[in-house]
Amino acid sequence: MALTSDRQVPAPAGTHLVRLRIALTAFFAMDGFLFAGWVVRIPAIKAQTGAGAGALGLALLGVSAGAVAFMMITGRLCRRFGSAAVTTASAAAMALSIVLPPLTHSATALGLVLLVFGAAYGSLNVAMNSAAVDLISALRRPVMPSFHAAFSLGGMLGAGLGGLIAGSLSPTVHLLLLAAIGLLVTAVAGRALRAHRAPAVPERLPAAEETRPRGAGRGRRLVLVFGLIALCTAYGEGAMADWGALHLSQDLAAGPGTAAAGYAVFALAMTIGRLTGTTVVQRFGAARALIAGGTTATAGLLLGALAPTSWTACAGFAVAGLGLANIFPIAIARAGETGGPDGVAVASTVGYGGMLLGPPAIGFLAEAVGLPVALTTLALLAAVAAGIAYATRGAHHTGRP
Repeated sequence: MALTSDRQVPAPAGTHLVRLRIALTAFFAMDGFLFAGWVVRIPAIKAQTGAGAGALGLALLGVSAGAVAFMMITGRLCRRFGSAAVTTASAAAMALSIVLPPLTHSATALGLVLLVFGAAYGSLNVAMNSAAVDLISALRRPVMPSFHAAFSLGGMLGAGLGGLIAGSLSPTVHLLLLAAIGLLVTAVAGRALRAHRAPAVPERLPAAEETRPRGAGRGRRLVLVFGLIALCTAYGEGAMADWGALHLSQDLAAGPGTAAAGYAVFALAMTIGRLTGTTVVQRFGAARALIAGGTTATAGLLLGALAPTSWTACAGFAVAGLGLANIFPIAIARAGETGGPDGVAVASTVGYGGMLLGPPAIGFLAEAVGLPVALTTLALLAAVAAGIAYATRGAHHTGRP
């Protein structure tokens, strides 16, 4: 996002900013690629450990617990060592830790190694988003959605590749190959990231120092607001991944192919939305993009939950993906502009909580009122995100790049 200012300062020029953006894009894509590669091997690792559904669920919470625990720590580490160094170290740790799950033979051991993997994953997400916020300030262009598009594309590539080779390679060999790819990307992109730092924007430093005593409390409240917006939409993203296909097959009698297509069109629409997100924010501003995204997502999620046919529901999922696509990246970017690395850490932690809360909350509600009604809560929270964005629209005003 461009920063608020009454006067316009030309964006810093130079190929070093282009190289920095490419390096950061590589980190976002690698993050999605590695995480998706791990996810597609969960069934095989479950069989290897002999864990039941309940034990596996507890073990998988290790990813979430490790991520949440390290997200807040990472904000302080970025302030002390710089976001470039922390991004590189976290990416290397994630690449190395992805080889641990297939080496376990019990649910307890799996949960412990997933704590390490989750810690690296959470730390990388905060650090690279903090680095992206610094680059956005230097570029004076709202390019955060493009980074999250790279994450989505990396995830789609990782899941597709994993599906192709899962039958011919063991989880150990597969994840070792992913680790090697991750370390190679980290070495190349990390060197560029450290060599091409985003320059500080002159107008930002005095403003931050002058307003700190009086504006610190307001800044913290704004960061929490952006975190709440992220939570409302991450709730939907997490629940769609776990419950969308089941809704199509269980409630709408869709075949396996159609059920799988439901989440595929959602993910594809989200990727397309993020690829066009920079243009949308530049043209309409952060506030309007958030409001429009939340409203669009509300309509799509309602259609997906209450549609009478599977293909109509898939259309709703596609609309929802377009609506949700840019809300999370915009919210994280605005939190970073408001609170720096700590702002990114707080908003990411709150937002990630929504992704954790969504799937189990839908499960409990589905038992009580049925899955279609339970899925309407996704639309409700998307509407809440749009309402919060509208109520706080004055906080999103930014100067034009």
